[in-house]
Amino acid sequence: MANDRAVAIIGASGDLGFGLTLRFARAGVEVAIGSRSAERAAETARRAAELVPEGRFVAATNAEAAGQAEVVILCVPFSSQAQTLVGLRGALRPGQLLIDTTVPLAAAAGGKATRTLGVWQGSAAQQAQELVPDGVAVVGALHTVSARGLGDLDHDLDEDVLLCGDRREDKARAALLLERIPGLRCIDCGKLEMARVTEALTALLISVNARHKTHAGIRLLRVPDERWEAA
Repeated sequence: MANDRAVAIIGASGDLGFGLTLRFARAGVEVAIGSRSAERAAETARRAAELVPEGRFVAATNAEAAGQAEVVILCVPFSSQAQTLVGLRGALRPGQLLIDTTVPLAAAAGGKATRTLGVWQGSAAQQAQELVPDGVAVVGALHTVSARGLGDLDHDLDEDVLLCGDRREDKARAALLLERIPGLRCIDCGKLEMARVTEALTALLISVNARHKTHAGIRLLRVPDERWEAA
């Protein structure tokens, strides 16, 4: 039975997934660590527990992890997105929320990380919406948040998370979870189709970070704080 006080992270052994695992655990959120193999998930849980001893972790395969939380965060490369979601079709259920962090970087096809690939559906998030079972909502998010910054627990976060989704209620669910991580503020950026823009910002930030040897994020000025609870 899914736990509404937990989050499942698919691809938790990768840089972004592991950083989120640490931040959520430190914020008191139970994390179901998903990986293609149970052994790799167990090793990831062990590493996370060393860094956040008070954290609560459950090591599982991707499908097992997806069944243990109402919110699932997909943190896999674009080259693995479709295959991973096809493998989760039997585990995802109507009413769940999938937060898709996928970016179609050209590096997935041997190109440069500062370029993006064209996606037939318009964006990786829209592709995810086509691949999940009916009744599973998709919100695109976290494209501009540095994986390295998340993984460095001595680094204080102070940036915005750009949310794209077709329903305000789905974005509110995502925001209420993501804002449990101190220093993250979620901004409603419109329909899921806007993910084509937020995904492309990853390539821009990769270029900025390479030039300035930093881990830049995005902060939008003069945007009032969202009142997500009202949704």
